[in-house]
Amino acid sequence: MIEILCTAPHMSSSEKQPLLSPVSSDHSHKYVLVIHGGAGTMEKEHSTPEQEAAYKAALSNALQAGYRVLHSGGEAMDAVVAAVSVLEDDPLFNAAKGAVFNTDGKNELEVSLMLSKPPASHPDIPSSRRGLGITLLTRARNPSHLARALYLSPSLAPHTFLSGATAEQIGESLGETLVDPSYFYTEHRWREHRRGLGLPEEPLPYPSNGSTVPLDQLPTGTVGAVALDIRGCIAALTSTGGRTNKLVGRIGDTPLMGGGFWAEKWSSSGWFRKTWDKIRCRRTHAVGVSGTGDGDYFIRQATAATIAHRVRYRHEPLQKAASHTVKDLYHDGGLGGVIALDSRGHVATPLNCSGMYRGLIREDGQPKTAIFSDETLE
Repeated sequence: MIEILCTAPHMSSSEKQPLLSPVSSDHSHKYVLVIHGGAGTMEKEHSTPEQEAAYKAALSNALQAGYRVLHSGGEAMDAVVAAVSVLEDDPLFNAAKGAVFNTDGKNELEVSLMLSKPPASHPDIPSSRRGLGITLLTRARNPSHLARALYLSPSLAPHTFLSGATAEQIGESLGETLVDPSYFYTEHRWREHRRGLGLPEEPLPYPSNGSTVPLDQLPTGTVGAVALDIRGCIAALTSTGGRTNKLVGRIGDTPLMGGGFWAEKWSSSGWFRKTWDKIRCRRTHAVGVSGTGDGDYFIRQATAATIAHRVRYRHEPLQKAASHTVKDLYHDGGLGGVIALDSRGHVATPLNCSGMYRGLIREDGQPKTAIFSDETLE
């Protein structure tokens, strides 16, 4: 009989004990962050070097914000919030400050957060909590912050799916910032909204702000992040303004668990796989996914959960599972892409369209970014 010994790094009695729980021995202490800023409606031939540089700089800023959390030993949950909030504050992206308008000329925002296991900093969160989706927001300055606050407050927000004023009122009671809906206005998204409906673009409801014109026109995408922390937790966060000129009250895939986002962990089943995992000192596996594109198709195909389940039940490598599922979207007419990450630090960023704003950062702290389909991250 072979005895397998998997041990955590030794800590002498004189060393200070960490604020977070000790690092477990079923992973290799990796930390990784992958992000996206939307997919499907940008064309390389219509882009300018200045536009590309602006997007890549924004993606790099988001990666570095999340990296600082992970590098200091922080939670995956806090890393994805840090990264996504940078993109929410940037009018180039279809989330929060850069959100698109519905047919009534209003912004209705959506967000979601899901973890493979409860955060070590909040051991009181039950493992069954899993995640939270929120839709029809009109005043939350940073929906990503709201999702974190509500996820960590199961007594106030015990449900899996919330909407509108109720979610925002709970968030405000927890210290989250609400703003006047005019905060989300940007001239370029307003002009797209009016043009898409065949209406005059002027007069503008607010003075011209002269901001950079986005690459993507009439976007359907989102922003999102998936992170792995040193304790082996994976968190997936997605935030969006939805699709341009959506019907009032339309709900997309971003807040729908399994459609536009997913995270889960599991242990292997069967004698062979359990033994093999024991030899490799792997007690659990985990996957996280955030999608972007035509959300109706992500909902119909349960895209995010399908990727994880292909890895879990068909034992496919992450890249194969994600690529196959994104191809299935295309076969049904759905354009978009996903970012996916597993507990071994493997990353997949497949897309079936002309481009997807995306970025990756690992332990070396070097941000890598890409926009178009002919670019690679690693």
